[in-house]
Amino acid sequence: MKAKPFIKWVGGKTQLIDQLEALLPADFDTWENVTYIEPFVGGGAMLFYMLQTHSNIKLAIINDINPDLTTCYKVVRDYPSALINSLKDIQKEYYLCKDWDARKALFMKMRDEFNTKPLDPIRNTTLFFFLNRTCFNGLYRVNKAGLFNVPFGRYETPTICDPVTIYADSESLQNVEILTGDYQQTLTRAQGNTLFYFDPPYRPLSNTSSFNDYAKEAFNDLAQQRLKAFCDQVQEAGYMFMLHYLTCDKNKRIKDLFICKF
Repeated sequence: MKAKPFIKWVGGKTQLIDQLEALLPADFDTWENVTYIEPFVGGGAMLFYMLQTHSNIKLAIINDINPDLTTCYKVVRDYPSALINSLKDIQKEYYLCKDWDARKALFMKMRDEFNTKPLDPIRNTTLFFFLNRTCFNGLYRVNKAGLFNVPFGRYETPTICDPVTIYADSESLQNVEILTGDYQQTLTRAQGNTLFYFDPPYRPLSNTSSFNDYAKEAFNDLAQQRLKAFCDQVQEAGYMFMLHYLTCDKNKRIKDLFICKF
């Protein structure tokens, strides 16, 4: 069983893993007792790759400002069987809907429930998975009030429950500490040979861009300046980091930008 992202996530790095691996410190595999930290975990493509590829990672710390996402990670890690049973039920209910109107009605009902907090962690995660698989293009977007507002997507038989991936991910996450909140708290978990991997939200390319509203807090120019100052702190503390960012030139051509401080 190979661990991999259990959700769809805009900006996921699955297709860039080889490039990221090539940018790791040349002697990374000789480091001992590595602490690996992702302050913006998102879909976790790099996390699952690193945990399965580099056995010298003894502790991993992940963080995200989105509590629904970090709850997902905790439930997948700690309660995979209960989650799978719950997902099987909701997948069966969706498949039994006889037409698109019935499916959309079920989607809207589940979206309304998801936006009613608090929910039991397993139920919250079940709805998170369901909406991720049945909403338009697998997007995760919230409005200024923090409410999930992605519309219904027309998918015939979406895979809402994937037991193989959930069990593989649960096993991979056993030695992972999961934090929720501001990314700056991750610095207190650094120790010894520590590598930070930053994959922050991207600055919108225009004032009307909203596909990357993962949380109600906008990642604007001020947030980018704050992240730069935090990277300086990481370096001054003697730790190493890789930052992956999306930028564009004067002609608005999008580019992936890797900044490595080793």
